[in-house]
Amino acid sequence: MEKITSTSNSKIKYIEKLNQKSRFRHSEGAYVIEGERMLKEVDPALVREVYVSENYRGNEISRFESENIPVFYVSDAVFKSMSDTKTPQGILGIAEIKEHSLDDMLKGDKTLLLFLEDIQDPGNLGTMIRTGEGAGVTGIVTSKNTVDLYSPKTVRSTMGSLFRVPVIAVDDFGETILSVRREGVKLYAAHLCGSVFYDKADYGGACGFLIGNEGNGLKEETAKLADGYIKIPMEGKVESLNAAIAATLLMYEVHRQRG
Repeated sequence: MEKITSTSNSKIKYIEKLNQKSRFRHSEGAYVIEGERMLKEVDPALVREVYVSENYRGNEISRFESENIPVFYVSDAVFKSMSDTKTPQGILGIAEIKEHSLDDMLKGDKTLLLFLEDIQDPGNLGTMIRTGEGAGVTGIVTSKNTVDLYSPKTVRSTMGSLFRVPVIAVDDFGETILSVRREGVKLYAAHLCGSVFYDKADYGGACGFLIGNEGNGLKEETAKLADGYIKIPMEGKVESLNAAIAATLLMYEVHRQRG
């Protein structure tokens, strides 16, 4: 089989652009997934192409070849230029962006949502998606200024949960919050002005949390859209927790109450 040995190859340039450009990813409806773990967890129906380095010795190639997905071999040097990691694992794929809607996230009394406003750190977003899956979250809504879900760092940090948790980015964050409340979902803002500790609220029915930017928290106009403010107790001089840690506490309190 012919091997790609030049970084000037159009396919290689395409992958590099997918890695680097959010707007390009969304216009193409595709993004890059890298590493054996991610390729094992992705639905093959969503994979357009797979690329492996010449020294790759894993077992994932046959799975995609059996699904008639094109597999391309590249030199180690070329693969390194395609990879977004310092220590490439020798396999990556181009996957289609799977579209979701709010309807996918509403599960009656079991509904548990996260609304994330202007989260900037890919690791924080990825961690919340990963933790959300573990805690039973039914969907995540992000504001348009939140870091791109399909950036390589975000994708890696989800550790595969991206493929299973519905996530949507919306242009009108406030109106989406109101539309969910109209569906009977009770939404709480994690806020310094909260009068109720997070573990004293009742999360027995459909509910969700509004989580703000790492540095600035929720915008006041966003916080005012919530059904109520809750707070996490703090000792010492600490004013707030990392956004992902705060979201984890809240989601797992819901999990605990629902048993």
